[in-house]
Amino acid sequence: MNLPFIDWSIIVAYFIFALGVGIYFSRKAGKNIESYFISGRTLPWWIAGTSMVATTFAADTPLAVTEIVAKNGIAGNWLWWNFVLGGMLTVFLFAKLWRRSEVITDVEFTEARYSGKPAAILRGFRALYLGLPINCIIMGWIIIAMASIMEVTFAFPKWQAIVVSLIVAVFYSVLSGLWGVVFTDMLQFIIAMVGSISLAVISVQHVGGIEALKSKVTSIHPDALNFFPEIGSATMPILTFFVYVAVQWWSTWYPGAEPGGGGYIAQRMFATKNEKHAMFSTLWFNIAHYALRPWPWILVALVSLVVYPELADPKIGYPKMMMDFLPIGLKGLMIASFFAAFMSTIDTQLNWGASYIVNDFYRRFIKRNAKSSHYVLVSRITVVLIMVLAGFTAYWMESIKGAWELLLAIGAGTGLVYILRWYWWRINAWSEIAAMTSSLLVAVFLLKFTRLGEEGDLNWAYRMLITVGITTLIWLVITFLTRPVQREHLIQFYKKIVPGGLWKPVRAEIKEELKEKVTISADILNWLVGTILVYSALFGVGKIILRELETGILFLAISFVSGFALYKNIVRKRVD
Repeated sequence: MNLPFIDWSIIVAYFIFALGVGIYFSRKAGKNIESYFISGRTLPWWIAGTSMVATTFAADTPLAVTEIVAKNGIAGNWLWWNFVLGGMLTVFLFAKLWRRSEVITDVEFTEARYSGKPAAILRGFRALYLGLPINCIIMGWIIIAMASIMEVTFAFPKWQAIVVSLIVAVFYSVLSGLWGVVFTDMLQFIIAMVGSISLAVISVQHVGGIEALKSKVTSIHPDALNFFPEIGSATMPILTFFVYVAVQWWSTWYPGAEPGGGGYIAQRMFATKNEKHAMFSTLWFNIAHYALRPWPWILVALVSLVVYPELADPKIGYPKMMMDFLPIGLKGLMIASFFAAFMSTIDTQLNWGASYIVNDFYRRFIKRNAKSSHYVLVSRITVVLIMVLAGFTAYWMESIKGAWELLLAIGAGTGLVYILRWYWWRINAWSEIAAMTSSLLVAVFLLKFTRLGEEGDLNWAYRMLITVGITTLIWLVITFLTRPVQREHLIQFYKKIVPGGLWKPVRAEIKEELKEKVTISADILNWLVGTILVYSALFGVGKIILRELETGILFLAISFVSGFALYKNIVRKRVD
């Protein structure tokens, strides 16, 4: 397809900017792996938080939302909306603890928390497991989404689209490390929001406005506009919804929404100036990610149902709306925003994955005490290696939503360990090893050897419940059958992190007088209030957009009151 000159100019301008940022930060990122992977721990909260938001807007996200809405209506988004609960838990219970740990990766944290050979084995295993196969699956669906967009916008074959996408991303990522990623994220966030809002407004106008859209959508998909599934709903069984809101958010490891924080979200917290900036960065991320950003995507998805009712692949509806309805200039901006989103997320995954391979495997087990320049060079080589493997993964992957569900399945049951390791002294390295191993084995068995492996939201819900139940039972049994972490190591950990919760035996052995008893009741209260704030804002914005003004204003009022209460609580506590 031939784009007008102005559209090409906008796209080229973005690439020139990104390349300039990559070159500018290449020297700064090359000082040592701390600069390359966590920006020297100097980021303010608003840059770190916006980078989290930008990173979670990959090219796959609006396409996946379009696919979800086409199949399950608006309520289908509870597949990821439920993570608000875990995200706010990270804000108030874990952000300060992560920053206090002063590690480079969350995998390195395993040897800070646990001791001996089990801790070393766990660190090495998680570094390779998360850095390569899991990371490649994540990047695979991101590349698929970008390839789908390029197929529609430029009429590229899939393999050519993947190659072009990889070359663009890997060159920039190798140069700049996390420095370049977070600063280009700022621009990416702005142009992505402008582009997605513009597309939503123009799309709704094309079908005659909101009221006309609602009428046409409900004639095609009667349950499409429901925020919650109805009992007996064919599009989302009530059991599936129950698993989303009552089980998934605390029990399941998922990139960007790990219970207790982790992955590239933890990476941004490590990169902040201090605990206060770590907390506010994750708070801003959760508000922007869940309350502000979804509705433009959802509106375009609803319009695509009306405009392309017979589309074989529903996720393609989003880029088709871009190309069919955006005017000159905005079309180039929207395509540039997808390139920006793609590069931001891929760069994060590459940097994050390479940090595991280099910091937690190569430097820990292969070559210790080498020069900083050596580790930076190995990091850059590792980025290229991961990108190549991700390209092969993407070529054989078919469904974005299916890949999401696969990761949710193999991480089911591990989440509670990642929460309790901060707040219960008895958790040990074998707890995590047992949880990861049993979750993977149970999930694979159910997928490959039972009828529950067949497609369908109900089958998925049963798989989740069974996997979480068996995995939780196994890791609890293993925890009590194995020795606890060495007491001296636990004391050292406690003195550094000062967590609340079940640490009485450890506290009792600390000789010097502790300043005060550590409690988490205020943090739990803030978590509840923060969760109400985000969900109320999410529903309020949606109801107002859909012209249900009274309900929308009520939700926004609840959000405002929650925000004021949260502000008072935070000020009273005076987080330093």
